This record gives sequence, C-alpha cells and structure tokens, in this order.
Amino acid sequence: MKSRLFVLRGLLKRNLALRLVLALSLAILPLGLVSVHQTYKVLEERQALSETALLEQTQQAVAESRDMIQSAVSTAETLAVSVSVFDTSEGTCDAVMARVVERNPIYTFAGFVNADLDLVCASNGRRQDLRNLDSIRSELTSLQTEILTHPLEFIGGIATFSVAVPAFGDGRFLGTVWIAVPVHVLNEKLAATAPDVDLVLFQSGGDIIATADFSDFRRSVLPASWSLQDLAVRGGHTFRDHNRDGTRRDFAIVPIVDDSVLALGSWEPRHKNVMMPGYEEAFALYFPLFMWAVTILVAYVSVHHLVIRHVRRLRSWMRLYAAGRNDLDTAQLDNAPEELEVVAEAFRAMTRRLSEQDRRLEEDLREKTVLLREVHHRVKNNLQLISSMLNMQIRATATPEARHLLRRVQDRVMALSAIHRYLYMARRVSRVRADKLLEDIIQQLVIVGTLDEAGRQIKVTTAFAPVEISHDQSVPLSLLATEASINAVKYCGMTSGADAWINIAFKEIDDENFCLSVVNSRLPQAEAGTEEPIDGSGLGSKLIEAFVSQLGGTLDLQDLPDRYELHVVFPMADPTPEEDPD
Repeated sequence: MKSRLFVLRGLLKRNLALRLVLALSLAILPLGLVSVHQTYKVLEERQALSETALLEQTQQAVAESRDMIQSAVSTAETLAVSVSVFDTSEGTCDAVMARVVERNPIYTFAGFVNADLDLVCASNGRRQDLRNLDSIRSELTSLQTEILTHPLEFIGGIATFSVAVPAFGDGRFLGTVWIAVPVHVLNEKLAATAPDVDLVLFQSGGDIIATADFSDFRRSVLPASWSLQDLAVRGGHTFRDHNRDGTRRDFAIVPIVDDSVLALGSWEPRHKNVMMPGYEEAFALYFPLFMWAVTILVAYVSVHHLVIRHVRRLRSWMRLYAAGRNDLDTAQLDNAPEELEVVAEAFRAMTRRLSEQDRRLEEDLREKTVLLREVHHRVKNNLQLISSMLNMQIRATATPEARHLLRRVQDRVMALSAIHRYLYMARRVSRVRADKLLEDIIQQLVIVGTLDEAGRQIKVTTAFAPVEISHDQSVPLSLLATEASINAVKYCGMTSGADAWINIAFKEIDDENFCLSVVNSRLPQAEAGTEEPIDGSGLGSKLIEAFVSQLGGTLDLQDLPDRYELHVVFPMADPTPEEDPD
C-alpha cells in the first residue's frame, strides 16, 4: 500500500494532467455533493407522490368491492337479529333466506347454522349436519363476525367469499347466519376498476380472497420480502419492493372491513420515464458523475490543446538539441499562447547563442589542431635533420665504437621522429594506435638489416593488437620499444649455424592494463665476451627503467639460457576526450 502511495505521489508530481484532474475534482466536489443530495430529495419526493397516488387509486379501485363486502356483512347482521323470530320448522326461515338471495343477485347462498352445527335454514332449502367440517368449525362457533374463503359443497362447490355473523337470543348463542358471494364477482370488479393497478383482496390471516387476475400466477404480484399476514399486522401503509417476478413496484395496503379484510394495490413507480422505463432514476443519480467526467474531459482537452502539447513539443526540441540537432533555431509552435511562445523564443535564442559558441569553439579547436600538427611536422622535420647530421657524422667517423654509439643515438632520434610523424598524420591526436606506431618504429630498426658484416639475417616476428593509448603514453612507449629492440638486436647473437630471432608483442591484458613483450635469442655465455651486460648496468637498461617508470608500469626481466625476455605491464591512462574535426 505504501509503495502504491509513493507511485501515485510521484505521478502527481510529474504529470500535469493528473494534477489538473485532481484540482478540478476538488473544485467541483461541493457542487457534486449538493447535486447528489438534491437528487435524492427529489427521488424521495417522487417516491412519496407515487405511493400516495397508489394509495388513492387502491382505495378508489376497491370501493365497489368494499361496498359489496360491507353490504353482505350488514345483511348478515340484520338476519342474525331477526333469525330468533323465524320458525325454522315451517319453512319461514327458508323463504326469508331465498328472498334475500333473490333480491341481491351477487349473493349465491344465505342460511342459518344452529349452535349444534346443523344447517336448519338455507336459501336453497337444504339441510345438512356440519359437525364433520373441521375446516369451518371454529368460524361457525365463533362469537365474532368471520370471513371465510372455503369452497363448500352445500353452497354449490364453487369458490365463494362467505360472511359468518353470530346470532344471539335471550342472551345465549343461537347459531350463525351465513351469506356467500361468488369470488368471480369480486375478481371482475377488481379487474374493471383500475387496469393499471394490480389488486389483491386478502384476509388478515394471509388467505387471498380475490385478485384482478385470478389465475395460477396471481401470487406473482405479491411483494417478495413480505407475507400477507405481516402486511395485515402493519395495517394501512405504503412501501416499495420487488414483486415475486423481480419487478420493482410500489405497494399500498388499505383496510376494507375493520382489520379482517385488506386490499393490496401495486404498480410501477409513476416517476419513471415512459420511453425508457427504469433509466431515469439511474440517470438522475449518476448525472453529477457524468457532469464531473464531462468537465474533466473538457478541461483536459483544453489544457492539452493550449499547454500540454506545446510543452511536449518544447521537450522534444530540447531532446533533439541534446542529441546534436543544430537546426532548431527556426522551429515554431502551432498556435501557442503568448506565454508559451515567449518560452519557445527564449529556447530558440539560446540555441542560436549556443550554436554560435559551438561554432567558435570548433573553429578554435580546428585552428589549434592545425597548429599542433604543424608543430609535430616541424619537430619531425627537425628530428630528421638531426638524424641526417648524425648519419653524416657516422660516415665521417673512423672508429667502429664511435660509429656504433652514434648509430644508437640516431635510432633514438628516428624513434622520436616516427612518433611525431604519426601524430602529424593521425586523424585523432588524443588517442594513438599503438600497433601502427610500434610497427613503424620496428621496421626502421630491425625488420630490414643484418646482424653483422657476415650478412646473417635477423628473423623478426611482431604481434601488435589494435589497441589505442593516450597521447602522453605514446612517447615513453615508443622510446621503450626502441631501446628494447636495440638491446635485442645487440644481444640476439646466434650459435654456430643458427639464425638469430626477435619476437616483439603488444597486447591488452584486460580492460585496464597493457603489456609490451620483447623476447630475443642470445649468445651463449662463453661467446658473449666483453659486451655490455644485459643485467641493467648499461645505458639502455637505465633508459628502459626510466621509460617504464614514466608509464607507471612494472618491468619483468627473465635471463634464460637460450633467450632473453623483457615484459612491461602498464595501466591504461584516461585520455582527454578531444577529437580532431573532420
């Protein structure tokens, strides 16, 4: 979690667009919260209006059904008061019951059940012992008005809505007056009054009396989260829930007969859009989020068009200039604001100044390089002149010892001349190709030559790796190679019938060290005579040690019976990063 916070904080510091989005979000957050609050208030008011309208619609839709049920209850109560004076044995009671059914076509049955549960009086003249009907025993013996929905055989076996009212005489329970109404009559009334409202009549116990659509799917209109018995306990009220088909509906509960019979009405919320039902509420809730997204998008596009793209263009100019492009002094922005155009002009002015400074520096460097090459050229010419003078002196010298010494000096001068000739002709003066330099020097010394006056040839083998050394290391390395080669020529004598040989190598040991090796054959000790020793006591050995010291290296000498080895290991020097112009 902390790492993610650090990454987000880094993005916010570097990314202008993200910082802009955050700033605008904080700026419009209060407006968004107010809008959401107001939207919820409007939705609550719409829901209240929808539920109130449903309650009124339900009350109006069940008005006829309520009157019908209350009429049946009133008729039964009237008969319960009068039944005590009827003579059930002479058929007077049957006639009255039949007259009631005849005068009220909605009634399908009227009768009287005495306290012994015998049907003693009925509109159809039927007599029956009802003691075996356990399903209605409690209603027939109840001392209160009861509502029944049982299809009974003595009523015709059809689905009926029955009202049972107790009758009393002389302070004692006489029996129960029974009036039945066909359920289909109530169903038709409910279906005809409010087609857009799903209506259900039910008892407080949870039994359905009638519905607008009395089919096998009549219970699908009931709320999914509440039972009818629980709704009856709560009395008249409204609420919103999904029905058992999963559709969101508004529900209203209206009591009809006290708290024993209630009506349930439901419909889809009235504030929904007719063209796109179900989407208006979601749109109202998410409209602030939509406005936030539109605001952020417009702001980002505007800032990107006015600022970000020009800043990125300036950044690309800077990268191109850092990569070596020098033609950016005329680059232009595309319809940039004045503030950014000032920055672009400052950049162009800076590139012009830097380009002018680079041009002057390049001219100065070229001039200095030309002068430096001229110096090397003149030094080379002077050294060659000295070599010529020494050559003239050698020819004029009579003693072999003097000619030998002068030739040694001439070899050293020619080695220096070779260095300056290479530096004069080289394209780069900061780095020197050691293999080419050493090859040039060795050719002058030992590639073509004889060991003695007898004409015996020296076999010379070279192996120079193509490596570069610094300018400061070129002089001591060249002189070191010269002295080592001269000593090798001097002491590479041969045994009888065998040729002398010299092996010279220069290679890179690793990324930081070089090695110069000179290995030559040698005269046997018995034939060496009084020649200059090779143990470092002569001038050549002293010069070699001095050059090794200048290179900062180490000297390794191996005096073996059949050969003499010289190995010098020295480190690579850091060159000055300076090149000649084209």
